[in-house]
Amino acid sequence: MTAKLSVLKPLFRFSLILMSVFILSRIALLIWQHQRLADGDSLAVLLGGLRVDLSSLGYLSALAVLMLVADVLLRSKTALFQHVFTFYSSIVVTLIVVVEASTPAFITQYDVRPNRLFVEYLDYPQEVFSMLLHGHLFAMISTLIIATLSCVFAYRYINAAFSKQQNAKTVSQVVILVTTLLVCLISARGTVSHRPLNPALVYFSSDSLINSLALNSTYSVAFAIKNMSNEKNASSLYGTMPRNEILQTVKQAAYKQQFITESIPTLANNTPFNTGKKKNLVIILEESLGARFVGELGGIGVTPELDKLYQQGWGFDNLYATGTRSVRGIEAVTTGFTPSPSRSVVKLSKSQRNFFSLADILSRTGYTTQFIYGGESHFDNMKSFFLGNGFSDIVDINDMQNPEFISSWGASDEDLFNQADIELSELNKSGKPFFSLVFTSSNHDPFDIPEGKVTLPEGHDPENYKRDLAIKYADYALGKFIAKAKTQDYWQDTVFLVVADHDVRVFGSEPVPLKSFHIPAVILNSDMDAKRDTRLVSQIDLPVTLLSLLGVEQATPMLGYDLTQQYPVERAMMQYYDNFAYVENGEAVILMPNQKVSYWRYDPASKTQVAIDNTDSSVELAKKALAHVLFSNLAYTEQLYRLPNKS
Repeated sequence: MTAKLSVLKPLFRFSLILMSVFILSRIALLIWQHQRLADGDSLAVLLGGLRVDLSSLGYLSALAVLMLVADVLLRSKTALFQHVFTFYSSIVVTLIVVVEASTPAFITQYDVRPNRLFVEYLDYPQEVFSMLLHGHLFAMISTLIIATLSCVFAYRYINAAFSKQQNAKTVSQVVILVTTLLVCLISARGTVSHRPLNPALVYFSSDSLINSLALNSTYSVAFAIKNMSNEKNASSLYGTMPRNEILQTVKQAAYKQQFITESIPTLANNTPFNTGKKKNLVIILEESLGARFVGELGGIGVTPELDKLYQQGWGFDNLYATGTRSVRGIEAVTTGFTPSPSRSVVKLSKSQRNFFSLADILSRTGYTTQFIYGGESHFDNMKSFFLGNGFSDIVDINDMQNPEFISSWGASDEDLFNQADIELSELNKSGKPFFSLVFTSSNHDPFDIPEGKVTLPEGHDPENYKRDLAIKYADYALGKFIAKAKTQDYWQDTVFLVVADHDVRVFGSEPVPLKSFHIPAVILNSDMDAKRDTRLVSQIDLPVTLLSLLGVEQATPMLGYDLTQQYPVERAMMQYYDNFAYVENGEAVILMPNQKVSYWRYDPASKTQVAIDNTDSSVELAKKALAHVLFSNLAYTEQLYRLPNKS
């Protein structure tokens, strides 16, 4: 019997290494995050994690067993499949160690295990490697060393199992291996129910991080890749609703006076606030600038220039981002599209042409449209999306005139704004109205900025010193640009919006930590009096409001509010991982996978988020939330979010 079972020895050693990595990593993460754990959480995480680990092992071992079958059948002729098994198992172990070693840094940034964002960043190896090299060198070197040692150990440990095998009958060993393959497949399925194991089966907490600890990072990334291939149909996550009810609900919630055509269901006119000369528009999209840094919004006060702008323009005290990535912020600010569990429309295939954007409608009304970025404009598919949807000119690092400082992500914000001033001055000379989107990058990990420009007070939080210094530099560059712009000819007829794309990170035990989506925004040089706006508003309201301030009255499909007007409700919506939040008049509904729903009370003033029982009003709010997130999927797949064809 020992001789017969010896065929499983390489597989046993492979499995032992994998399970050890999974379990030890999870225990280390639990110890690190012990303050987030409630009574019983650790046991639930470990038991759920064991189930996920065995499923992962089943998937990874099934292919390995087939290699062993081939080895048994052909070992008298060749040792090829022994080498293939050893190579395969060593590579798998190495990759899993790399992903697990990367997990703490990912959690620090996103408060959840590696997921689809981890995969999306792999599309840009040059930018990611540069970021790691300049900002996370120690972590990168440590991970490489650990991975190399793991690979060498796995190769030697597993290869030795073959050299000590005893001879046995081929038929007996094949039977054992086929039986083992069946066990692997059952283990991979992870359940005897009609659906295989998925993360929802081991989730038990309202805290997204704690739930994710019950996974292993390899499984989490693999599950994200699987869902990305399906573009995450919202109905499969949150439930279904009749098409007519979806459209009726979102149209009623938009408070538009009249919708124009069934072919573009949300297309509606909006009477603009500005009835005089059409104005130019400049949107300055600030990278990772959460409200937590802005003194005027109760933050730590590293944005003195933005604080001044809040005193001079129309400042929003309770604006909420729609997501946690720049492309989500771009999506909201330039298209007004409601967020969804799929990737941002900036990256989706059906939205690369004939998808509504501010640039599209403004170009149709005689505007010159332009995107200015200090890095490479192909990043996150921005260039393709912009050129396909109304932007006529792209200016990136390749067009910068003598930039003085180049970081991992491109030219510094000072260089960016210097170029922006040149571009805006040229656009103004043409005599045509213009729209320019300026996207900053200095406040991005690894926070490379020119030395000696700004300082922080002595005793500032050392843990986040480099990040906060980069934020203050970005603010310094912004203030310098606005001061110069006020002296230029283009200032007089130009509306400026300064807004963040998202906060620097999301943190909290709630399924969607709403306070982490609070961002600053201020509109300058419009006909609206300088004031502080305390309403709860969303990023998707900004493009609607900007068209009103510019004096553009063409119909659009946007569902956002024109904030120059008053509405019966104050609302915002946001997507975080697989969870969708809809906030209205102090109540919040959070939709989660497997049609789970949680209900909350949220106070924007104190940033407190308290779970509540469902009531009649909250159930109705849940229906409204479901309609909006399903509308995103419906509008994208049926290509309903567009302008009528040009006549």
